[in-house]
Amino acid sequence: MNASFSRTLFQELPIVGILRGFTMGQMTEIVRAALRGGLRNIEITMNTPDAARQLREAVIVAEGRLNIGAGTVINLELLDQALAAGASFIVTPTVEPKVITECANQKIPVFPGALSPTEIVRAGELGAMMVKVFPAETVGPGYIRALKAPLPHIKLLPTGGVDLKTLPDFLRAGADGFGIGSPLFDRQRVESCDWTWVEAQCRAFAEAYRQAC
Repeated sequence: MNASFSRTLFQELPIVGILRGFTMGQMTEIVRAALRGGLRNIEITMNTPDAARQLREAVIVAEGRLNIGAGTVINLELLDQALAAGASFIVTPTVEPKVITECANQKIPVFPGALSPTEIVRAGELGAMMVKVFPAETVGPGYIRALKAPLPHIKLLPTGGVDLKTLPDFLRAGADGFGIGSPLFDRQRVESCDWTWVEAQCRAFAEAYRQAC
């Protein structure tokens, strides 16, 4: 049974920290550091080894203080695994109609990946809570601004290319949230067990968002 999604937590800080390919031990320490640093949402990708077990453990460690979701959900089988493991939200890399529709039917927040205006509108029509604009580094904040002009009703979550320098630009362009991976969870820092750095990065991104609002 999936854990409940807290819109309050998400709205406090609409940054989704993305974990891909970390070990169970690393994931646990990252979640603890993220909690100390004030993060509110973490996504564990389903192409991570032992992803379902990691999701279950992350939910336990978070103790309701983080929304724990599953990413790279590309079919219904992975969706079932993610929800059974406790994921409270779902992220896809592309517009996957079956996954999006099933999430909408179950009232599970889903953030499908899309890039073109047609894909973005389609994802919204299928029931996306927000649309992950991916890869955002190829288009930049100007693209978000251009999309928002005709599509102000669709919430956009740029992912890829969002760092401490670019986050304020994306926010001013109309972004409603952000997906952030390596700028938060640098692999070299994680492998050297520098949890103080991870905590500090989470705090820095939280502060950058609040200052830019």
